[in-house]
Amino acid sequence: MAQKDYYEILGVSEKADGGKMKKAYRRLAKKYHPDSNPNNRMAEEKFKEISEAYDILSNPEKRRQYDQLRQMGQRGFTGFEGTEDIFSGRRGKGRTFSFEDLGGFGDLFSSFFDMGETTRRKKWGPQKGADLYAEVEIPFDIAISGGKTAIELKKEEVCSVCRGTGAKPGTPLSTCPECGGSGMISFAQGAFAVSRPCPRCLGRGKIISTPCPQCGGRGQTFAKKRILINIPAGINDGTQLRLWGQGQPGTGGGSSGDLIVKVNVGRHRFFERRGKDVYCKVPINIAQATLGSKIRVRTIDGRVDLKIPPGTQSGTKFRLRGRGVEVNGSRGDQYVEVLVDVPKKMSEEQRRLMEKFAKEGGLKY
Repeated sequence: MAQKDYYEILGVSEKADGGKMKKAYRRLAKKYHPDSNPNNRMAEEKFKEISEAYDILSNPEKRRQYDQLRQMGQRGFTGFEGTEDIFSGRRGKGRTFSFEDLGGFGDLFSSFFDMGETTRRKKWGPQKGADLYAEVEIPFDIAISGGKTAIELKKEEVCSVCRGTGAKPGTPLSTCPECGGSGMISFAQGAFAVSRPCPRCLGRGKIISTPCPQCGGRGQTFAKKRILINIPAGINDGTQLRLWGQGQPGTGGGSSGDLIVKVNVGRHRFFERRGKDVYCKVPINIAQATLGSKIRVRTIDGRVDLKIPPGTQSGTKFRLRGRGVEVNGSRGDQYVEVLVDVPKKMSEEQRRLMEKFAKEGGLKY
């Protein structure tokens, strides 16, 4: 029974946080992606293995279960005299082993331990396809008002030639003589019988005499697909959107996985967003700051008038209520910081008037 180490597959330590995990996944996924390795079956399998490892370790609950199961494997299943005792029904003082003793690790058990010919199969029956992960950057304006954006990715699709059967069109599929078409074989182990996918047909129940030339008998091929994503208004930077059924196709009639897209919001040259509030900086001249004025300020809805009272100091912030981002029916505010722009050059007349202003005000210069 060979143990799969997802940490080793991603090349990270057991204490790696989510950021290091994601960085390692991106680096390996880029290296082994089918786009970078056309017609390379080994790279394709490696890419799947990396995706499987990241799918488990990036999910806190799955990772917790995996870590516990991994520790049990390293200890040789404490409480058993050996791995064979699991299948002979001996535990401690004559207790009979049950897979319930693993504490709810049923879904992970078959992927964590490979059993001979079943290395590439998790368990028999319809299986949901793996989730896909992608990132997309959207403009600031779309994040505020919502809209649509497209993303292109390469994913597995049901082979268009064999329609998922794996066999060359027109060639027969024969019933597997080893399992009788059930896809499973059983054998006695101690106190009970153990079932596993048939090693001859790999759990299909059918034997392919002539593999499909398009997919090589896999029933699936990689293809580029353009997916349109609905961006909700007010979305935050780093939000993950789940697109149901847009992941890898399932096997054995199982449903497709999901596509999880991380949305990165691009920077804006004028606005800065903090939660529901929007911040900006606006320059005003000395006369406006000293005498007071009314200026036009840009908001996410358009331009509005802002009154600048006499004697306004540089760095003063003004609040525009209800001019921020609307999230779940609640809208934030906009904060305008005015910066007094001191002229670097003045005409002779301007200098004369400024000096007169300073003298009358008793200002030293």
